[in-house]
Parts: sequence; structure tokens; C-alpha cells
Amino acid sequence: MDLRNAKWRKSSYTASNGGNCVELAHVAGAAVVAVRDSKDPDGPVLLLTTAALRTAVQSAADTH
Repeated sequence: MDLRNAKWRKSSYTASNGGNCVELAHVAGAAVVAVRDSKDPDGPVLLLTTAALRTAVQSAADTH
């Protein structure tokens, strides 16, 4: 999947020093969201359905 023109965004809660964050991008023409490590933008990318992303975020929130 070509993500060269993806518009990546990260949380407004991201610390100014970069922090441990993920970036998200809507994938045009697909029912998925791309997820990557903000510190490694050329690294691996996960493709998740919106439902799977919602579940992952909720699970992470429940553990804190």
C-alpha cells in the first residue's frame, strides 16, 4: 500500500520533546487507518480497521 502522500497526525497530547507517540493516517480508498511510531517514520506501519483501532485505544486506556 502506497502511503507516501498520507497525511500523518499525532495526538495534541504529544510532549514537545517527541515523547512515545504513534501517528495515524486515514488511508484513502480503504477502510483502514495506518499507524506508525512517531520516532521511526520510515519504520513498519500497522493497518487497522477503525473498529480494531478503537478497541486498541480503549484497551490501552483501561490499563492506565
